[in-house]
Amino acid sequence: MPSLGNARLRAARIAAGYPSQQALADALGVGVRQVRRWESDTPPWPQGDMQQALTRALGQDLTALGFSPAGPSVNRPTVSPLSAPVAAQVPTQSARGVQPASVAADFTATTRAHRRLYWSVAPSTLHPAVIAHAGLGHALLIETAGQTRALVASALAETHLLAGRIEFFDLQEPDRASATWLRALQAAGEADDALLGAAVLAHTAFVPGWAGDRATAAERMTAARTYARRGAAPEEVLAWLDAVEAECETRCGNTRTALHLIGHGEDLLARGTGGDLPEWFDWFSAVRLAAFKGNTQLKAGHLPQARETLLAALDALPVAEEKQSAVLLGDLAAVEAAAGRPEEACAFAARALDQLARTWYAVGMDRVREVRRALAPHQHEPCVRALDDRLYDWSTTVSALAR
Repeated sequence: MPSLGNARLRAARIAAGYPSQQALADALGVGVRQVRRWESDTPPWPQGDMQQALTRALGQDLTALGFSPAGPSVNRPTVSPLSAPVAAQVPTQSARGVQPASVAADFTATTRAHRRLYWSVAPSTLHPAVIAHAGLGHALLIETAGQTRALVASALAETHLLAGRIEFFDLQEPDRASATWLRALQAAGEADDALLGAAVLAHTAFVPGWAGDRATAAERMTAARTYARRGAAPEEVLAWLDAVEAECETRCGNTRTALHLIGHGEDLLARGTGGDLPEWFDWFSAVRLAAFKGNTQLKAGHLPQARETLLAALDALPVAEEKQSAVLLGDLAAVEAAAGRPEEACAFAARALDQLARTWYAVGMDRVREVRRALAPHQHEPCVRALDDRLYDWSTTVSALAR
């Protein structure tokens, strides 16, 4: 019977995502002949830095990889899980196994499905599933190594990013979102994915930005742009960073700066090709940038321009983007309220409520409530009373309190 050689090392190599001896050799910076010797019947004990490099790449100590020390015992470093504040969120295992390379694709497939479900599934329903999936990801990090571990870490970062988006935009829990996005950043670091790190950091800027803390928001945007530069971000991602910073500036009352940023973002989008965009970058487009612009024009008091921008964005918005539709309708209602046209404002607000009844979005409901406050001088008019009946009917009131 032919010899199987060092089957343990070969199995660990494949499980860690290195399908060939050459792939592992490239990862370690050695010649392929060295890997062949390690996978032979009589593998030599790795020397010097190769001991630590092998255990880090493959997630097991040297004896588990089929090596037998010829001399005194040596240090056998192991792969640590994600940093302590995050790893503590999930149980650790006393006996660490090694998962096959296929777990990365399987885990990523569920991450991808959750990302698509976000646009239609109620946040209170989706959020527990996303959090449970993140727990699985932390467990898998302990049981994977090499390229497989990097892929799991990347998908885990996306999962935490999505969970934080639900917590911030849908559940309105900014403190919880901040903690979740920190975990996302740590996982992106484990994957060494600078572009994903930029996306996470930009999301963290929303928290101080919406609270009016311009200095902290600006600092986080500087960090996000640094990571984006490190990750060779496409123009579309850079345009989104402009949009995020513009929203933070608008929330802090600096609409002139915000409009300048949006103009720069429009220029970037015009140059963008749409190629090489990461799959997770599904929350931004030219229409979304127009929505940012219309809201900023509204806050700046440029009502005719805001009306024109928002109507064009609403007309161009894909049918599937129901959450954004509620936001646009709410902003259009606010434009009409500011222009002293209560009937038109109530009509747009009622359409927003129709949309929210189909797909709940806390940000959209906030827009409607802001409109209602702006309509206080007209509160005795029939159209405003009819809006109140819609805004405070049984189903809307219960949904708002429950979510």
